[in-house]
Amino acid sequence: MKEYEVVVGLECHVQLLTQSKLFSPAVNRYGDEPNTNVDAVDIALPGVLPVLNQKAVDFAIRLGLALGCEIHSTSVFARKHYFYPDLPKGYQISQYDQPICGHGKLSFQTSEGLKTIGIERIHIEEDAGKNIHVEGGNSSFVDYNRAGTPLLEVVTMPDLRSAEEAMEAYRALRALVTYLEICDGNLQEGSMRADANVSVRQIGAEKLGTRTETKNLNSIKFLGQAIEFESRRQVLELEAGRAINQETRLWDSNRKESRPLRSKEEAHDYRYFPDPDLLPLTLKDGQVEKIKQNLPELPLQKLKRYQEKLGLNAYDAGVLTVEKNIADYFEAALALHTNAKAIANWIINEMQLNIAISAAQLAELVKLIDDRVISGTIAKTVYDELLKNPGSRPSDIVEAKGLKMQRDTGALQKLVESVCTQYPAEVEKYKAGKQQVFGFLVGQIMKLTQGKADPVEATNLLKQYLGS
Repeated sequence: MKEYEVVVGLECHVQLLTQSKLFSPAVNRYGDEPNTNVDAVDIALPGVLPVLNQKAVDFAIRLGLALGCEIHSTSVFARKHYFYPDLPKGYQISQYDQPICGHGKLSFQTSEGLKTIGIERIHIEEDAGKNIHVEGGNSSFVDYNRAGTPLLEVVTMPDLRSAEEAMEAYRALRALVTYLEICDGNLQEGSMRADANVSVRQIGAEKLGTRTETKNLNSIKFLGQAIEFESRRQVLELEAGRAINQETRLWDSNRKESRPLRSKEEAHDYRYFPDPDLLPLTLKDGQVEKIKQNLPELPLQKLKRYQEKLGLNAYDAGVLTVEKNIADYFEAALALHTNAKAIANWIINEMQLNIAISAAQLAELVKLIDDRVISGTIAKTVYDELLKNPGSRPSDIVEAKGLKMQRDTGALQKLVESVCTQYPAEVEKYKAGKQQVFGFLVGQIMKLTQGKADPVEATNLLKQYLGS
């Protein structure tokens, strides 16, 4: 593998959050009974005509602007012909040589820093239905609820050089579409799917190798696994003296391997031509500028602000900005208490990104620590109580259970003397210069008070006693 370079390009399908389908008034909703959200247009009954969904066009412009794409004032819908049961018309309405968005860029974080790749195009198209194959049966079923659902296909340049880069690029695109609120990013429901075009070439070679396309990867993990498998498979084929076949492959997540599905089609195989039922799409004057003015703060912009304005490190800022709901939760808590680092620490490390309490509860909990009403150790006890009693306030739990920090100097002084008497060997080690023993002694004081001792006060009293 060290003698070869992996070359990857992605074709990402983004399902849009419109209320109706791309060319029909049928409801665009996941999870309903099969074949209940189907209009005559979706299954191409004779005499019906498609009507373009304006919201889908606005969403396409929104994503194009976020990726710095050229927005074409005129684009054309075409018919892409293929014959599968999930496509009742025998063709898919898509965009071919005149898409709505041209070249752009996608930036994302990797283990080696920020990387930017090219976007070749973004085009609008309709989705197909869903084939359902019964394991062990001799028949298949088709659910047309998804037929006609509006999609944006985001095609990257072949600029990715590893499975890790492809995964991070896909993760960044998912974050982008959720921040823009054009897609819910639910990978399990197929709201986003990726096709990975993979080829390999010897290090230093300029000509691209023959590529294969692995279809419908609906998880970031599977995307990475598929690219790793396919690049290794191609290297083994070349090393054995065999040619790579240009083909479409299907990923088997159980066996963690891909298998050939069919030979890869070229553009002419689809017999593209402009759809005679749809006029060219011409954008209105000022339409792009109006959408541009209403773009939200995007993930990389937010990440930069968290570091520069809030003082978070790159890792914490990156974790908080990947998921829009996490970033929203963080900012809601921050609006109530301004200790950004402490709130970030609780969300990432203590809560493990599991939003189980309200932002107001978290803000109050962190404020109780900052005001030295409770210790960090006791805060974890309060958090556990909040999980059991979601409607409670942290301060009420502290009062009800008597969890306030102990600040009685006299009582703490006696505990300090008691601990030092109980552990004379550790005291002698500290006097001999072993500073790490100090933490052990403080820990014993906290243990005796069940974490209620004011750690600052206990530390000061212990230092005074050991120095006397």
